[in-house]
Amino acid sequence: MPRTAAILLAAGSGQRMNGAVEDKILAPLGGRPLFVHSATTFAESGVADFYVIVYRDQKQMMELSAYAPTPALFVPGGVERQDSVAAALAALPPDISKVFIHDCARPFVTVDQLIALHKIVLREDAVVLAHRVTDSIKEHRVGGRLKSLDRDKLWAMETPQVFDRELIVKAYAKVAKKGLHITDDAAAVELLKHPIAILENPLPNPKLTTPADLPWFEYLLAQQTA
Repeated sequence: MPRTAAILLAAGSGQRMNGAVEDKILAPLGGRPLFVHSATTFAESGVADFYVIVYRDQKQMMELSAYAPTPALFVPGGVERQDSVAAALAALPPDISKVFIHDCARPFVTVDQLIALHKIVLREDAVVLAHRVTDSIKEHRVGGRLKSLDRDKLWAMETPQVFDRELIVKAYAKVAKKGLHITDDAAAVELLKHPIAILENPLPNPKLTTPADLPWFEYLLAQQTA
């Protein structure tokens, strides 16, 4: 029967951490490496039959392997995020029909969200976890002019993002053909003009980016487990 895979991205350079930790994906959060929080949540949800873990170097791969859900395949990451995703997609077994793509620098995704995303992708072929934009957003135009954007129509993308396997493979092929730079997987699917469902996330699901995030993450974890 068709199966679902989860691509867990762990190969990011973490340059904006400014050396505060050796590897942000292995940075301690609540006494466990950051990676463990995503990996454990996926394993507990039961949504994935197979995992592709994208790693940065051999040292990191050895450490990640101690915490990886199974069955798992390890794939070396590329120069950019999109290169890492493309490599992971190319490594999927042929019987995979749906694919989760998740940045492991976002440790706060929940079991309920994963289950809901899986149900939606079976109907819609493309779904993203996202939250509504609450700030006033302006477009800075030539000449210093500003244009207000309607925030009622704006969503901030998160991960996981989940797709039909054939759809996301075709989308990434188009990205490569056009030589584009994208920052999330939905941007690839947009090129195909395929509709993308949104699962609204009312909970914090930030991405570890700078050293200032670390104490905030500890606070969020304490609230989540209280």
